[in-house]
Amino acid sequence: MVEGRTSMIISWNTTNQCNMFCKHCYREAGVRVDEELNTEEGKALLDEIAKAGFKIMIFSGGEPLMRPDIFELIEYAAKVGLRPVIGSNGTLITSEVAKKLKNAGAMGIGISLDSMSPEKHDRFRVYKGAWREATMGMKNCRDVDLPFQIHTTIMNWNQDEVEDLIDFAVAMGAVAHHFFFLVPTGRAINIEKESLRAEQYENILSRILEKQKKVPIELKPTCAPQFMRIANEMGMTPRFNRGCLAGISYCIIGPKGLVQPCAYLNISLGNVRDVPFSELWANNPILINLRSMKYKGGCGICKYKKICGGCRARAAFYNNGDYMAEEPWCLYQGRKG
Repeated sequence: MVEGRTSMIISWNTTNQCNMFCKHCYREAGVRVDEELNTEEGKALLDEIAKAGFKIMIFSGGEPLMRPDIFELIEYAAKVGLRPVIGSNGTLITSEVAKKLKNAGAMGIGISLDSMSPEKHDRFRVYKGAWREATMGMKNCRDVDLPFQIHTTIMNWNQDEVEDLIDFAVAMGAVAHHFFFLVPTGRAINIEKESLRAEQYENILSRILEKQKKVPIELKPTCAPQFMRIANEMGMTPRFNRGCLAGISYCIIGPKGLVQPCAYLNISLGNVRDVPFSELWANNPILINLRSMKYKGGCGICKYKKICGGCRARAAFYNNGDYMAEEPWCLYQGRKG
């Protein structure tokens, strides 16, 4: 599932249906919504995504494995030259499902695990048995040689577990471990107080990068673009070329076809039912603005803006919707230029 340095990445929330009710869900997933893109619309979308130059196709949700035609869509994505990967909570990955995913052409799967404590993970995911079933899903992937990586959302209550979780990922045979940093949107607005602040971000990103020197798998922070600046200051050269990808080499499509710059930047760019995705991606004024990198405040004059960019979603949340504003949780404030 690991992306290449220059690959364009796109996510499609294939369904809003989910067997969990996670406290931080940006999509507020749970039940299937009316008018989700059907199979033929999904295939047409995949054609457009390939036409637009994207390479990595993330099928997410909700829980994508609850969509009946998911294997057909994965197979079609591979057919049109995309690299299909899946973002899942892992609980539905039986031995049979793992085999079907591999046979359909899935190149990897990201499985969520937020704590070494089953009780904490289950509570965060609002699903009894989530930890046990997710780890079983990992084993089932490993048994059929389907690459998997672990996804962890970092909060104030699990930040001390990072190194142990990384060691666990290595022991389980994961190819990578990606860390997600909360942006208050969807249900996550209700737990904003549990998210990290500037000093905590700096500390935990430094710890992750120090740990990267000691483990053979890829460690990648997401929605914490300042990791690129910290890596630079530590003399490291990540194989990634930018922190925030929103609207530049990444976007997300909702279950009903609405396009956003990223999952956490809740700005509608249009609907793929109304405008072909390749045209929307090329011509939307909000995307063009994001690509200009004409940020305000400290982000605008920061010497790291081309490799960091600040979290545009977090900037919007804390600045009345202004997605070009200064990133609020960056410790580099006052040392710009």
